[in-house]
Amino acid sequence: MNVILILCDTLRRDHCGPYHQGRPLNACWSKEQPGWVVPTPNMDRLGARGTVFTNAWCGSSPCMPARRDIYTGRLEFLERGWGPLEDDDLDLPRQVSGEPNLSLHAMRRDGHPVSYLVSDHFHLWEQGAGNYHMGYTGFKFIRGIEADGLYTDPVDFFCPPDERMAPTERHWRNVHFIRHQEQDYFPARVFTEAADWLGRNHTHEDFYLHIDCFAPHEPWDPPEALLKPFWPSGYNVDFTWTCSGPYAKWKGRLSETQMNFVRARYAANVVLTDRWLGKLLDQLDALNLWRNTLVIFTSDHGTYNGDHGRIGKRQTHQHDAVGHVPLIICHPVHGHGASRAQLVQLVDLYPTVLAAVGKPAPRPERGLHGINLLPVLEEAHARTRDYALAGEYGRSVTLTDGRWILHQSPPDVSAGGNQPLRWYGHRLSRYLPYELGPYEQGRRAVTNWPAWPTPTWLSDKERDPNELVNLAAQEPEKLKQMQAELVRTLEDLGAPPEQKIRLGL
Repeated sequence: MNVILILCDTLRRDHCGPYHQGRPLNACWSKEQPGWVVPTPNMDRLGARGTVFTNAWCGSSPCMPARRDIYTGRLEFLERGWGPLEDDDLDLPRQVSGEPNLSLHAMRRDGHPVSYLVSDHFHLWEQGAGNYHMGYTGFKFIRGIEADGLYTDPVDFFCPPDERMAPTERHWRNVHFIRHQEQDYFPARVFTEAADWLGRNHTHEDFYLHIDCFAPHEPWDPPEALLKPFWPSGYNVDFTWTCSGPYAKWKGRLSETQMNFVRARYAANVVLTDRWLGKLLDQLDALNLWRNTLVIFTSDHGTYNGDHGRIGKRQTHQHDAVGHVPLIICHPVHGHGASRAQLVQLVDLYPTVLAAVGKPAPRPERGLHGINLLPVLEEAHARTRDYALAGEYGRSVTLTDGRWILHQSPPDVSAGGNQPLRWYGHRLSRYLPYELGPYEQGRRAVTNWPAWPTPTWLSDKERDPNELVNLAAQEPEKLKQMQAELVRTLEDLGAPPEQKIRLGL
């Protein structure tokens, strides 16, 4: 069976049609959202053809840690933060296709399917994370987004004043040369390239196509025609705006009008992404690939669009708006139009893809955290796990059974109190500023890394789906039970034992 995995960065579940079912955003899970309905007809096509997972959780956050979960089937955040693949990682494309230096003839001889990456995701190959493309048979990068230094030409171009001295100045310089019509926007180029690759390569047997689309991640600068349904004046506003907002509490930084303008640009960016997703789905229709292809659609995490008074991510616990992700899987035979409530995570995509292309999941020395989801597509009551575990390295750990959710940080939130914390692996931290000690016995000590301000947060998602109310003080018995389950889950997953000490457990 072929596999196409579509990963859209920073996609909120409440902006996806199979999840919001035509409801306005403020009638879904977050009352803090505006009353817009975000049309996503192509995500709806996937939902009608596939199985919608209503209880999918990311795992390691943010962008690159989530990708390492997918590429290795292990939760990265328990051992290491943002970084490249390690030399001993049994990464997914190599498990599918063997070593990438093989010729296609040698691959066929040895029974390896072709794998291919199409992406505009700059983080995949920039310093600090840039080796995720190396295991594929082939790859295509769409250049120019975010801080990619594609153009250096000394020309005049539009750039918001407060971004002139920021890395995103490169984005505005790049799009000055690249963008002239909607087809030039990055989601359009990514899905068009993927559709073209299918047209040329669909006769390969059991191929694996991985599409990593940076949108709807900021920068949020969609075409004005798509913005106007949410913001009628388009970009004609009387205040300074950037292509994103601060990763922080927004009140005191943005006005209510500016916050809604950010929300409108994000919603329009989702519409843009969905619109060009249709290009790929049309190609699947034209080539009749649904009959022998497993299509997986998901995101690495969501984002705060005013939820908890915040904008962006990486500022607090992995509450619902960030940690609860969309996941739709379209199987040629099973689960059409179905939904599943089992707890599933991004680490599950690793064994699922391998099973679909007929490859055994390896047994890494430290264990595999992912679960093959093909049986869940076939059988509505197939078991996955009792608890999902998620978090960000060195910050908090999240545990949920689907109803109750616990976010646990170290009780001492100071930089010196978040101890012991160790970085496992020989690769250095070059993207986020972890202070790493010398390499000793396969790990490095991490110092001066503070935890989140509220150490313990407990919510009942049945009554409070966006986790706005902290019940830790009101529900001491439930808190004790969830903390005990967190200890057990950490032990079952083989987490470093110091995690329990660091978290005050």
